Amino acid sequence: MADTIAQRFRSVVGHGKQDAILTKESGSYRPISSAELERRCVRLHLALRSAGVGKGDKFALLSENRWEWAAADFAMMTAGIISVPIYPNLPADQVGYLLKHSGAKGVFCSTAGQVEKVLEVQEQLPDLGQVISFDPVSDDGVTPLSALIADGEPGADERASFDEALDAVGESDLASIIYTSGTTGVPKGVMLSHANISSNIRDASIPVSREDVGLSFLPLCHIAERIADYVYFVHGATVAYAESIDTVAANMGEVRPTVAVGVPRFYEKVHDRVMAAMALAPPLRRKIFHWALSVGKAAMPYRLAGQPLPGLLSIKHALAEKLVFSKLRGRLGGRVRVFISGAAPLAQHLGEFFYALGLPICEAYGLTETSPVISINPLDAIRFGTVGKIIPNVEVRIADDGEILARGPNIMQGYYRMEEQTAEVMDGDWFHTGDIGGLDDDGYLSITDRKKDLFKTSGGKYVAPAPIESRLKSSNLVELAVVVAERRNFPSALIVPAYEALRAWADSQGIASADNAELCGDPRVQAHVMAEVESLCEDMASFERVKKIALIPQDFSIEGGELTPTMKVRRGEVYEKYAEEIDGIYA
Repeated sequence: MADTIAQRFRSVVGHGKQDAILTKESGSYRPISSAELERRCVRLHLALRSAGVGKGDKFALLSENRWEWAAADFAMMTAGIISVPIYPNLPADQVGYLLKHSGAKGVFCSTAGQVEKVLEVQEQLPDLGQVISFDPVSDDGVTPLSALIADGEPGADERASFDEALDAVGESDLASIIYTSGTTGVPKGVMLSHANISSNIRDASIPVSREDVGLSFLPLCHIAERIADYVYFVHGATVAYAESIDTVAANMGEVRPTVAVGVPRFYEKVHDRVMAAMALAPPLRRKIFHWALSVGKAAMPYRLAGQPLPGLLSIKHALAEKLVFSKLRGRLGGRVRVFISGAAPLAQHLGEFFYALGLPICEAYGLTETSPVISINPLDAIRFGTVGKIIPNVEVRIADDGEILARGPNIMQGYYRMEEQTAEVMDGDWFHTGDIGGLDDDGYLSITDRKKDLFKTSGGKYVAPAPIESRLKSSNLVELAVVVAERRNFPSALIVPAYEALRAWADSQGIASADNAELCGDPRVQAHVMAEVESLCEDMASFERVKKIALIPQDFSIEGGELTPTMKVRRGEVYEKYAEEIDGIYA
C-alpha cells in the first residue's frame, strides 16, 4: 500500500478518539471526535470534486490554525489536490502573488478579513474559481464551509467514491507547494510529494503517543507545525488549537498540553518574562529562584545520563521542585513533558534553562525543502548546543567549505516553476542546505552559521554573526540582536532591549523615561547595555567583539518587515530600515 498522507488519514480515523481535536468556541474548548472529523473531511472532499477540483489541481489555504484548516487539508490530501498554504498575516498583494504564481483554482479563507484580501486581487487571478470561507460572510460569491459539510453521513456510493480517490493518490504525487517566507528575495514554492512528507511523519522521531495533547500554535502553513500536527493525528494524540499566538499562555492553562512545537523566539520570550518577573520580585523570592535554578543545573548531568541524584543534591532538587519548578511549569498548564524547537538555532543557555526547570526542549533541524526534519535531539539523550542526531533514512555529509548537505526521501521535488533556483541547491540527490556546521564523533549535528551570512570586515576577517547574536541574547537585557560587520572595520550590533528588565534596572537607578525612545536615548542606559555586551564578548577574538551598539526603541515585527512569518530576522530589511542608526555607529 502506498505511503501517502491520504493513506495515513485512515490511521487517524482508526484511533477512534473522542477528542481528536480541541477547539475554542464560545469561550471554552470543546472536542471533535475522529469520527466527526472524518465525516467533515469526506463531505468536503466530495464537494471539492463535485465543483470540478480534482487530482493535480492546486487549492490554497489562507487561514490561522483551527480545526477547519486540518479538515480542508485532509480533504485535499485524500483527493490528490495540491494544497498551497499561505501565511494569514500577509498583505493582499503578496497573497495575490502566491495565488497567481501557484495557479490555485480556489482558496479557503478563515475570516471575512482574509476573504477581503482575496476579493481585492481576484480580478488579477484568472485561474481562481471558488472562494470558501470558514466564517460566515455576506458576499454571494463566497461559499460558506458549513454548506459543504452539512449534517448527515455520506452514503455507500459516496464512501466508495471517496475510497477510490484516496487509493488513487500515489507516493510521487505532489502533495503541497509551500512558499518559503525567506529572509531575502522572492518566495520560492517548495514542491513536496506525499512520499516526502509521509517519510518525515514516519522518521522524524517526535516523541508523541496516544496519551499526549499537542498545542498547535505555530502557523500551519509552516511545514514544522504541519508535520507536528500530522504526527499528533497519526499517533492518536489530541490536537488543541491555540486561538492565536497572543493567547498561547492562556490556552496552555486551559488545555494543559503535554507537548508543543515552538520557534526559539517563543522560548526566548518565556525565559525573558520569567527573568523580568524575578528582577522585580522581593529579595527573598529572587534569592530562592536563583538558588533553585543553580540546583536544577547541578542536577542536569545526572538527569541527562539517566542516573539518580546524589543524596544531598536529591534533597535540594526536591525542595527546588516544590518551591519553584512546579509553580513555573504550572503557568504552562503543569503537564508539559517535552517541547520541540525548530526553524532557527536555539541558544544553548535556553535549552539548559528549560531543562533545569523540568521542561526539556528537543531541538530539531531542517528546512522546508527537507520536509522539514533532518535531525532531532532524542528526549533521553539531549545534547545542548547541537540539533541532535540525523533521523533514520536521511544522510548528511559536510562539504569542504563546511556546508551541510542532505539526501533522503524527505528532499523536495524542487522549486515550483523555478528550475534555475532548483539547480542551484541540488547536486544530484544531495541538497545544499546553505548552513555551515559539523558532526561530532557521536553523530550529533551542530549548526554554526548560514553560509550566506558570513561577513567579511574591511580588515579581511570573516565574522559569523549567529554565534555572536546568540551570545548577546543570553543577556536578560537583550531581546534581539543583529550584528553589523560586512565591509566595516569592526562589528557592531543593533539591539532591541528586553524592556521589562531594562526599565526595572533604570528605575533602580532613578532614571525616569516617558517611553522606550527616551529610555534608549539616555547615555546611562546605553552605557549599561554596552557594558553587558562587552562582558559577553570578552573571550571572543578581537575582530569578533562588538565594539559599539545602537538601541532600537521598538520591537521587530512581521508587520514592520524585520521578521519573517517564522520569526527569522530579515537582515536586508533591518539594515535598510535602520541605515541611519548604522551610519551613526560608524560615523
